[in-house]
Amino acid sequence: MNTKIKLNEVRTSSSFKEILEICSTENKDDIAFEYKNSNNVVKVTYKEFVDDVYAVGTALANISMNSKHVAVIGENSYKWVTIYLTMLRSSGVIVPIDKELNKEGIINILKHSDSEVLFYASKYEDYIEDIKKEVPFVKHFIGLDKDKSDFVSTSYNEFIQKGRELLAGGNKDYLNDESNPTILKMLVYTSGTTGNPKGVMLSENNLLSIINYGLQVTHIGKRCLSVLPYHHTYEAVAGLLVEIHEHATICINDSLKNVLKNLNLFKPDFIYLVPAFTEVFYKNIWANAKKTGKDKMLKVIIPISNALRKVGIDLRRKLFKSIHDAFGGNLNEIICGGAPIRPEIGKFFNDIGITLYNGYGITECSPLVSVNNDCRNDSNTVGYPLTCCDIKFENVTDDGDGEVWVKGDIVMLGYYKEKEKTDRVLKDGWFNTEDYGRMNKYGQLIITGRKKNIIVLENGKNIYPEEIENYISRIPYIKECIVKGKKNSYGQETSLIAEIFLDQEKVKELNIEDINSTLKLDLRNATQSLPMYKRVSDFEIRETEFVKTTTNKIKR
Repeated sequence: MNTKIKLNEVRTSSSFKEILEICSTENKDDIAFEYKNSNNVVKVTYKEFVDDVYAVGTALANISMNSKHVAVIGENSYKWVTIYLTMLRSSGVIVPIDKELNKEGIINILKHSDSEVLFYASKYEDYIEDIKKEVPFVKHFIGLDKDKSDFVSTSYNEFIQKGRELLAGGNKDYLNDESNPTILKMLVYTSGTTGNPKGVMLSENNLLSIINYGLQVTHIGKRCLSVLPYHHTYEAVAGLLVEIHEHATICINDSLKNVLKNLNLFKPDFIYLVPAFTEVFYKNIWANAKKTGKDKMLKVIIPISNALRKVGIDLRRKLFKSIHDAFGGNLNEIICGGAPIRPEIGKFFNDIGITLYNGYGITECSPLVSVNNDCRNDSNTVGYPLTCCDIKFENVTDDGDGEVWVKGDIVMLGYYKEKEKTDRVLKDGWFNTEDYGRMNKYGQLIITGRKKNIIVLENGKNIYPEEIENYISRIPYIKECIVKGKKNSYGQETSLIAEIFLDQEKVKELNIEDINSTLKLDLRNATQSLPMYKRVSDFEIRETEFVKTTTNKIKR
C-alpha cells in the first residue's frame, strides 16, 4: 500500500446493483446526464436514468439475453450508457465495439466475442444484412436510432418501452438477476498500436477497484464534459463509472469538432482527456496569444502569478480570465491519460489555474494504475499507484529503467480465448505492461517508453523514442512525429531519424520559406540538452498524417 500520500475517504461499492440503487434513492433528483437533441438540451435525473437501465434490462431478460454477451457500437450517447450499465448490473457481459472499425473488423469481433445481441447506431445500418449472414449466432439487432422496428432489426425506443410495460406489470426477472463479481463482465478489444486486437477480460471486481481505489488518490468535480470514446476503458471506467458513483452530472459531447463550443454550453468543472487534446489546446492558446499580441504579456504574467501564489495570493482566475472563459469559465481540472504528456503542458495548465492531473493505465489493468494528485502533482510523472496494486521492475537497464509489472485487484482475468497470449504477459498474478519506467523518491511512477518501441543502437544504447518525440513536439510547426532507428547496410541501427508531419498553416503563418534548413536548425536546438546519442541525425517530411488508433495514438 502506498503510504506516501494522504488518502481520501471513499464510500466503497460492492456491486453495480448497489451503485444503481443508491443513485435511484439518495440521489434520485440530481441531474445525471445532459445532452443535445437538435437545439435543445435534454436533462436526465439519476432516478430516470436507473429506470431506463431497469427497462432495458427487463426487455433483455424477456428475450433471455440478460445473461449473454451483448455488444454495442456507436457514437457517445445517452442510449449507449443505458446499455452499458444494464449489462454491468446483469449476469451477462458487455462488449463495447470500436466505432471506427470497418465492417470486417466488426464482424471479426462479433464472431470472436460470442455476442448474441448487437445494439448499433444508424451509420452501421447497411452492415446488418451482411453481419446476419456472417455471424448467425447474433440473434437480435437493436437500432439505437430506429423509429420503428422492421424485419431487419428492433427499434431501441420500442425495445425500452416494452421493458417499461413489463416492469409496470410486475416482471422482476432482471431485478432479481444476480452477477458473480469474479468472472467476466466486460470484454474490451484493445485497439493497440501494433498487432491484432485482443479481447481483454475484466470482472466486476476489476471495474469496482478503479472506482474504490482510484478515488482514494484523486478526486473529481461535480460536472464533466464527456468527450473520449465510450468503447475505450479510460472513458468508460475511469470516466463514466467513477462519475456515476460520485453522482456527477455527465454532459455528453456530440462531436469532437464541437468540444470548445460544448465547453461553453455545458460549463463543466472537470474533463477527461488524452494528451493529443491538451497539446491542441496548449498550442491554440499560444497561437491566439501571439495573434492578438498578448504572448509576451502571458510569458511575463505567469512567473508573477506563480510568485504571488508562493505567498498565498492566487489571482489566476482574474489574470488568465480570457483563457478560462474560452473553456466555459468553470473548468478546474483536466484528468489526462492514455499516453505520455509533455511536462511543460502540465505545468502551463497548472500555472493558469486549470489543474492537470496526469495518470497512467492500460486496458489490461482496468485501466488505471496510477494518477497524480494534490499532494504532489508532477507532470514529469504519472503519479501514485493505486493502493490495491503492487509494482515491480524487471530487466532494469543501466539507466535504471525496467519493465513495469503490476499485481493486484485491477489486473485483468486474461485474454478471451487466448491462453498462450495470456500466459506470455501474466505470471503468478503479475502483469507485464511492456512499458519501461521507474519510481522517483516520492513514490511516483515515471514511464519512459514502450518495450516494443525501444531502439537499440549498435553501441548498445537503449533509446525510448517517446522521450525524444516530446522534445521535438515543442517545435510549433510540427504537428506529428515519430523517432526511429536509421540502419546501415548490415541492418544495424546506427543513429536516429525523425519522421515528421508538418502543420502547414503554422509554417505559412511563421513565414518559413526554406523548411529543410529551418527544421534542421530547430531540431538541433530542441534536442540540444539531450546526450549526443539521443539526438536525431536526419529527418523525413511526410505528406500525410500518421495512421492512428481511435485514442489518437500513432500506429508505429
